[in-house]
Amino acid sequence: MTKSDFVELVQKNGEFESKAAAERAVKAFITSVTEALVAKKKVSLVGFGTFSTVDVAEKSGKVPGTDKTYTKAAHTAPKFKMGKTLKDAVAGN
Repeated sequence: MTKSDFVELVQKNGEFESKAAAERAVKAFITSVTEALVAKKKVSLVGFGTFSTVDVAEKSGKVPGTDKTYTKAAHTAPKFKMGKTLKDAVAGN
């Protein structure tokens, strides 16, 4: 599903008057979640899931088939944990 398809779905389900209004709502949601994660805050949507960040340690490894090695620097990564309601809906329950 593309972003455009998703905006149309939001317009239908949210009963927005226009596609532009639905797109503003989607952009506001994405921007708000991004802003919270940059500030290392959790965003919990009961039944849907929780957006959070996790600190990933520095990692080194070997490129398969060669003797080359690499080191990936420590970083912060986004994480999403699915809520029970969403998990059950996806599983078909």
